[in-house]
Amino acid sequence: MTLQKKEEELMIQNPTFVSQYQKRVELVHDVLRHGTELSEEQSRVLAVDLLHTLDTLPERVR
Repeated sequence: MTLQKKEEELMIQNPTFVSQYQKRVELVHDVLRHGTELSEEQSRVLAVDLLHTLDTLPERVR
């Protein structure tokens, strides 16, 4: 059995809910992680801070 098949089976057996917010944090985290010299933890903290800032901006400013 290939690794991909095993991963697919695990995903089917153990479904986990991932919120839209968590997906957004992961997206920003990945961009920061690959585009900067920040550590894993630093990029995650900055991702959360950035999303919070963007979410609190008034709609007309965005």
